[in-house]
Amino acid sequence: MKFIFFFIFIPLVSSELHSFITTYTGIHGKTAAETPEFVAVTSLDGQQIDYYDSDTMKLIPKQDWMKEFASKGLWKEYIKITEKQQQIYKNNIDDLMQRFSQSDGVHTFQRRYGCDYDDETGKSHGFDEYAYDGEDFISLDLTEHRIRYITAVSQAMQTVEMWNNDKVQFKTLQEYFEQDCVYWLRELLHSSKAAFKKTDPLKVYLLQKNPDDNVKCHVTGFLFRNITILWRTNGRDINSSSKFVETGETLPNEDGTFQRTLTLYVLPDKWKKSQYTCEVEHQSLTETIQKILTVNEIESNEPRSDASYNMYLVVFLPIIPVVLLIGLCVHRKHRKILKAAHEKYKCITKPPSSDKEQTEALHSDSSTPSSCPSTSEPSPSQFLTSETI
Repeated sequence: MKFIFFFIFIPLVSSELHSFITTYTGIHGKTAAETPEFVAVTSLDGQQIDYYDSDTMKLIPKQDWMKEFASKGLWKEYIKITEKQQQIYKNNIDDLMQRFSQSDGVHTFQRRYGCDYDDETGKSHGFDEYAYDGEDFISLDLTEHRIRYITAVSQAMQTVEMWNNDKVQFKTLQEYFEQDCVYWLRELLHSSKAAFKKTDPLKVYLLQKNPDDNVKCHVTGFLFRNITILWRTNGRDINSSSKFVETGETLPNEDGTFQRTLTLYVLPDKWKKSQYTCEVEHQSLTETIQKILTVNEIESNEPRSDASYNMYLVVFLPIIPVVLLIGLCVHRKHRKILKAAHEKYKCITKPPSSDKEQTEALHSDSSTPSSCPSTSEPSPSQFLTSETI
């Protein structure tokens, strides 16, 4: 598990999973790109939904549908939490440099936590992972009857021992991973679905750069990345693992939708003698889309004028091998279930009552709000307690 870069998330998950992930990155020292010393990013199903860094000191919604949350009470609470994390990560990197006998240079400390959720089975899985300088440092071991932090790094042993002896901490962790994380995942997923109900339907193109080239079935403009694209010949599926078909990665468009390409490696003199069809199935469609491969149906796959296709051919295609550094592994339930789950949400800690408690709180790696929210409005990310290193 190595995770250093945090601006693009392209998780590789199964067709039944949704994911909700928060990543904190603290950096010591000046980088060539002058990266901020602290960055916080939240993603939902592979889409970045908010962004914060220590240079701007602002929490920015990255999706249009997230902007409604930016005017609500819990958004302000989350800003305070993120600002506190900035100082915590600075202190933790200083401590870790001492443990690793480092006095200078560029060093990173990261935390990635959240959950995935299977909307078919209702099962969920939580994760909490830390890395130092891109290497595994500490992770949370969640089993059916046990919850504990583990490490294979000697410099992390004292931290693991301290965290594992904190019973209050583990009660908070259990509540978060078993209830709260999945609640927020569902709530935000519902909001994103509602926002995109009015969007244009996905589009399917058969593309070919030159008459003798392979043919690409390019699907773009779908909201949820779980999609099925098949090439069929004379009614039979062409195995995606065969030499005749190559599946492209699911890539994000500028408007928050996704795109994917399925390439057919069959020469024109062969496909003109048989019937080849590209079939597309997606939850937004009422019926399967079928594009029969004919000369008249093919378009040139020179860069199109629309922004999403331009980005695919001009920007993303050349840098796919570079940006695919992170891959990870989450709403079909009625709103009544969400409301019932929301009633279970509660404050985890009380505000510090003295200057001493405020100072102690500043030096604990806590993602718990400093005061109980007065409303039940959704938040862009959940609050999860974690001790200082």
